[in-house]
Amino acid sequence: MKTIEYFKLQAKNLYRDFKTQKPYYDPTYGRDLYQYTPKYFDVDALALDFDIDEDNFTLMNSQHCIAKLAGFTKWTEMLKASPSALQLSKLLFENMHKISIIEWDIYLSAEQREKDFLFDDEDKLDIFQIVFADVDGHQTDGYDYRLSKKTSDNNQIFKPMKIKNNLQISALPLAGADRIEFLETAESAFERVMQRVEPDHPDLVRNLWNANNYIDEVLQQHMLPIDKDYALSLIDAFLVQHVVQLAVETDQQAESLN
Repeated sequence: MKTIEYFKLQAKNLYRDFKTQKPYYDPTYGRDLYQYTPKYFDVDALALDFDIDEDNFTLMNSQHCIAKLAGFTKWTEMLKASPSALQLSKLLFENMHKISIIEWDIYLSAEQREKDFLFDDEDKLDIFQIVFADVDGHQTDGYDYRLSKKTSDNNQIFKPMKIKNNLQISALPLAGADRIEFLETAESAFERVMQRVEPDHPDLVRNLWNANNYIDEVLQQHMLPIDKDYALSLIDAFLVQHVVQLAVETDQQAESLN
Protein backbone atom coordinates (compact mmCIF):
# COMPACT_ATOMS: atom_id res chain seq x y z
CA MET A 1 0.00 0.00 0.00
CA LYS A 2 1.36 3.42 -0.98
CA THR A 3 2.04 5.79 1.90
CA ILE A 4 -0.63 8.30 0.91
CA GLU A 5 -3.19 5.49 0.60
CA TYR A 6 -2.13 4.28 4.04
CA PHE A 7 -2.83 7.69 5.54
CA LYS A 8 -6.12 8.00 3.66
CA LEU A 9 -7.14 4.76 5.36
CA GLN A 10 -6.12 6.13 8.76
CA ALA A 11 -8.17 9.28 8.12
CA LYS A 12 -11.20 7.18 7.18
CA ASN A 13 -10.76 5.09 10.31
CA LEU A 14 -10.59 8.19 12.47
CA TYR A 15 -13.68 9.57 10.76
CA ARG A 16 -15.50 6.27 11.40
CA ASP A 17 -14.59 6.55 15.08
CA PHE A 18 -16.01 10.08 15.25
CA LYS A 19 -19.24 8.89 13.65
CA THR A 20 -19.86 6.69 16.72
CA GLN A 21 -20.58 9.97 18.52
CA LYS A 22 -23.57 10.01 20.88
CA PRO A 23 -24.60 13.00 23.01
CA TYR A 24 -25.24 12.76 26.72
CA TYR A 25 -26.02 15.28 29.42
CA ASP A 26 -23.20 15.93 31.90
CA PRO A 27 -24.54 17.48 35.13
CA THR A 28 -21.04 18.58 36.17
CA TYR A 29 -20.76 20.90 33.14
CA GLY A 30 -24.49 21.49 32.88
CA ARG A 31 -24.57 20.79 29.15
CA ASP A 32 -24.50 18.05 26.53
CA LEU A 33 -21.19 16.32 25.81
CA TYR A 34 -20.29 13.46 23.48
CA GLN A 35 -19.26 9.90 24.12
CA TYR A 36 -17.70 7.55 21.58
CA THR A 37 -17.22 3.84 21.00
CA PRO A 38 -14.09 4.04 18.85
CA LYS A 39 -12.23 1.13 17.31
CA TYR A 40 -9.03 2.76 16.05
CA PHE A 41 -8.25 6.00 17.91
CA ASP A 42 -8.71 7.60 21.32
CA VAL A 43 -11.20 10.17 20.08
CA ASP A 44 -11.63 11.92 23.43
CA ALA A 45 -7.89 12.54 23.72
CA LEU A 46 -7.63 13.76 20.13
CA ALA A 47 -10.59 16.11 20.52
CA LEU A 48 -9.00 17.65 23.60
CA ASP A 49 -5.38 17.85 22.43
CA PHE A 50 -6.14 19.06 18.90
CA ASP A 51 -8.97 21.42 19.88
CA ILE A 52 -11.36 19.62 17.52
CA ASP A 53 -14.84 20.96 16.84
CA GLU A 54 -16.86 17.87 17.71
CA ASP A 55 -20.05 19.41 16.32
CA ASN A 56 -18.64 19.82 12.81
CA PHE A 57 -16.07 17.08 12.24
CA THR A 58 -15.59 16.14 8.58
CA LEU A 59 -13.36 13.75 6.64
CA MET A 60 -11.21 16.75 5.73
CA ASN A 61 -10.75 17.51 9.43
CA SER A 62 -9.82 13.88 9.94
CA GLN A 63 -7.16 14.10 7.21
CA HIS A 64 -5.73 17.24 8.81
CA CYS A 65 -5.53 15.49 12.19
CA ILE A 66 -3.79 12.42 10.73
CA ALA A 67 -1.30 14.65 8.89
CA LYS A 68 -0.35 16.31 12.18
CA LEU A 69 0.09 12.92 13.85
CA ALA A 70 2.47 12.05 11.01
CA GLY A 71 4.59 15.18 11.48
CA PHE A 72 3.09 17.55 8.89
CA THR A 73 1.30 20.84 9.50
CA LYS A 74 -1.54 19.97 7.11
CA TRP A 75 -2.73 17.34 4.63
CA THR A 76 -1.68 19.30 1.52
CA GLU A 77 1.88 19.48 2.87
CA MET A 78 1.90 15.70 3.08
CA LEU A 79 0.74 15.38 -0.52
CA LYS A 80 3.74 17.43 -1.69
CA ALA A 81 6.34 15.64 0.47
CA SER A 82 9.30 13.71 -0.93
CA PRO A 83 9.23 9.88 -0.91
CA SER A 84 11.74 9.81 1.97
CA ALA A 85 9.71 12.32 3.99
CA LEU A 86 6.56 10.25 3.43
CA GLN A 87 8.29 7.06 4.49
CA LEU A 88 9.56 8.81 7.60
CA SER A 89 6.06 10.12 8.38
CA LYS A 90 4.69 6.57 8.19
CA LEU A 91 7.39 5.36 10.57
CA LEU A 92 6.67 8.24 12.95
CA PHE A 93 2.99 7.32 12.91
CA GLU A 94 3.65 3.61 13.42
CA ASN A 95 6.13 4.30 16.24
CA MET A 96 4.01 6.81 18.11
CA HIS A 97 4.40 4.66 21.22
CA LYS A 98 8.19 5.10 21.05
CA ILE A 99 8.59 8.79 20.26
CA SER A 100 6.29 11.77 19.71
CA ILE A 101 6.64 14.34 16.94
CA ILE A 102 7.88 16.94 19.42
CA GLU A 103 10.43 14.54 20.89
CA TRP A 104 11.65 13.66 17.39
CA ASP A 105 12.04 17.35 16.50
CA ILE A 106 14.01 17.93 19.70
CA TYR A 107 16.24 14.92 19.10
CA LEU A 108 16.85 15.85 15.46
CA SER A 109 17.60 19.48 16.27
CA ALA A 110 20.13 18.46 18.94
CA GLU A 111 21.85 16.08 16.53
CA GLN A 112 22.06 18.73 13.81
CA ARG A 113 23.52 21.29 16.20
CA GLU A 114 26.03 18.76 17.52
CA LYS A 115 27.17 17.75 14.03
CA ASP A 116 26.82 21.29 12.62
CA PHE A 117 25.01 19.83 9.63
CA LEU A 118 21.47 20.21 8.32
CA PHE A 119 20.00 16.78 7.50
CA ASP A 120 17.99 16.21 4.33
CA ASP A 121 14.93 13.93 4.15
CA GLU A 122 16.99 10.83 3.40
CA ASP A 123 19.31 11.52 6.33
CA LYS A 124 16.34 11.93 8.68
CA LEU A 125 14.81 8.67 7.46
CA ASP A 126 18.06 6.76 7.97
CA ILE A 127 18.51 8.19 11.48
CA PHE A 128 14.97 7.35 12.53
CA GLN A 129 15.25 3.79 11.25
CA ILE A 130 18.56 3.17 13.00
CA VAL A 131 17.82 4.89 16.32
CA PHE A 132 14.07 4.30 16.81
CA ALA A 133 12.19 2.17 14.28
CA ASP A 134 14.57 -0.80 14.45
CA VAL A 135 15.23 -0.55 18.18
CA ASP A 136 12.88 -1.90 20.86
CA GLY A 137 12.65 -0.38 24.30
CA HIS A 138 11.89 3.28 23.61
CA GLN A 139 8.78 4.79 25.16
CA THR A 140 7.46 8.26 24.53
CA ASP A 141 6.65 10.77 27.22
CA GLY A 142 3.85 11.86 24.89
CA TYR A 143 0.60 10.11 24.08
CA ASP A 144 -0.20 7.24 21.73
CA TYR A 145 -3.62 7.97 20.23
CA ARG A 146 -4.01 4.55 18.58
CA LEU A 147 -6.21 2.06 20.40
CA SER A 148 -5.03 -1.08 18.58
CA LYS A 149 -1.37 -0.38 19.36
CA LYS A 150 -2.09 0.10 23.04
CA THR A 151 -3.83 -3.26 23.18
CA SER A 152 -1.03 -5.13 21.39
CA ASP A 153 1.68 -3.55 23.55
CA ASN A 154 0.10 -4.17 26.95
CA ASN A 155 2.55 -6.96 27.78
CA GLN A 156 5.68 -5.22 26.57
CA ILE A 157 8.13 -3.40 28.84
CA PHE A 158 9.48 -0.07 27.69
CA LYS A 159 11.97 2.42 29.02
CA PRO A 160 11.40 6.18 28.71
CA MET A 161 13.20 7.99 25.93
CA LYS A 162 15.80 10.39 27.30
CA ILE A 163 15.52 14.02 26.22
CA LYS A 164 18.64 16.10 26.79
CA ASN A 165 16.81 18.77 28.80
CA ASN A 166 13.32 20.06 29.47
CA LEU A 167 14.00 23.77 29.84
CA GLN A 168 11.15 25.93 28.65
CA ILE A 169 10.75 29.34 27.07
CA SER A 170 7.95 31.14 28.89
CA ALA A 171 8.34 34.75 27.72
CA LEU A 172 8.93 36.59 24.45
CA PRO A 173 10.79 38.33 22.96
CA LEU A 174 13.84 36.32 23.93
CA ALA A 175 16.41 38.14 26.01
CA GLY A 176 19.79 37.63 27.63
CA ALA A 177 21.57 34.28 27.30
CA ASP A 178 18.58 32.65 25.58
CA ARG A 179 18.57 35.24 22.80
CA ILE A 180 22.32 34.89 22.31
CA GLU A 181 21.97 31.09 22.02
CA PHE A 182 19.11 31.37 19.53
CA LEU A 183 20.99 33.97 17.47
CA GLU A 184 24.05 31.73 17.31
CA THR A 185 21.85 28.81 16.24
CA ALA A 186 20.17 30.92 13.55
CA GLU A 187 23.46 32.24 12.20
CA SER A 188 25.03 28.79 12.08
CA ALA A 189 21.96 27.30 10.39
CA PHE A 190 21.87 30.20 7.92
CA GLU A 191 25.39 29.40 6.73
CA ARG A 192 24.52 25.73 6.25
CA VAL A 193 21.37 26.58 4.33
CA MET A 194 23.22 29.08 2.13
CA GLN A 195 25.64 26.33 1.11
CA ARG A 196 22.76 24.03 0.21
CA VAL A 197 20.51 26.55 -1.54
CA GLU A 198 23.35 28.32 -3.42
CA PRO A 199 21.35 31.46 -4.34
CA ASP A 200 22.28 33.34 -7.51
CA HIS A 201 22.92 36.53 -5.54
CA PRO A 202 24.39 35.44 -2.17
CA ASP A 203 25.62 38.93 -1.23
CA LEU A 204 22.13 40.36 -1.64
CA VAL A 205 20.65 37.50 0.40
CA ARG A 206 23.12 38.21 3.20
CA ASN A 207 22.14 41.90 3.11
CA LEU A 208 18.48 40.94 3.60
CA TRP A 209 19.18 38.34 6.29
CA ASN A 210 18.42 39.50 9.83
CA ALA A 211 18.73 36.85 12.52
CA ASN A 212 16.98 38.97 15.16
CA ASN A 213 13.91 39.53 13.02
CA TYR A 214 13.85 35.89 11.93
CA ILE A 215 13.80 34.60 15.52
CA ASP A 216 11.00 36.97 16.47
CA GLU A 217 8.98 35.84 13.43
CA VAL A 218 9.37 32.12 14.15
CA LEU A 219 8.61 32.25 17.88
CA GLN A 220 5.12 33.56 18.60
CA GLN A 221 3.29 34.29 21.85
CA HIS A 222 0.62 31.64 21.20
CA MET A 223 3.34 28.93 21.33
CA LEU A 224 4.21 29.63 24.98
CA PRO A 225 5.27 27.89 27.06
CA ILE A 226 7.49 25.96 24.65
CA ASP A 227 10.30 23.47 25.22
CA LYS A 228 13.60 25.23 24.57
CA ASP A 229 15.08 22.43 22.44
CA TYR A 230 11.88 22.24 20.42
CA ALA A 231 11.97 26.01 19.90
CA LEU A 232 15.57 25.71 18.70
CA SER A 233 14.48 22.97 16.29
CA LEU A 234 11.94 25.38 14.78
CA ILE A 235 14.73 27.86 14.05
CA ASP A 236 16.36 25.15 11.92
CA ALA A 237 13.14 23.79 10.46
CA PHE A 238 11.81 27.00 8.90
CA LEU A 239 15.12 28.48 7.75
CA VAL A 240 15.33 26.77 4.35
CA GLN A 241 11.99 28.24 3.34
CA HIS A 242 13.01 31.64 4.70
CA VAL A 243 16.28 31.69 2.75
CA VAL A 244 14.48 30.60 -0.41
CA GLN A 245 12.10 33.53 0.03
CA LEU A 246 15.05 35.89 0.46
CA ALA A 247 16.63 34.44 -2.69
CA VAL A 248 13.44 35.07 -4.66
CA GLU A 249 13.39 38.68 -3.44
CA THR A 250 17.01 39.22 -4.46
CA ASP A 251 16.35 37.69 -7.89
CA GLN A 252 13.53 40.19 -8.37
CA GLN A 253 15.79 43.03 -7.21
CA ALA A 254 18.51 41.98 -9.65
CA GLU A 255 16.02 41.82 -12.53
CA SER A 256 14.70 45.29 -11.78
CA LEU A 257 18.24 46.68 -11.91
CA ASN A 258 18.98 45.15 -15.31
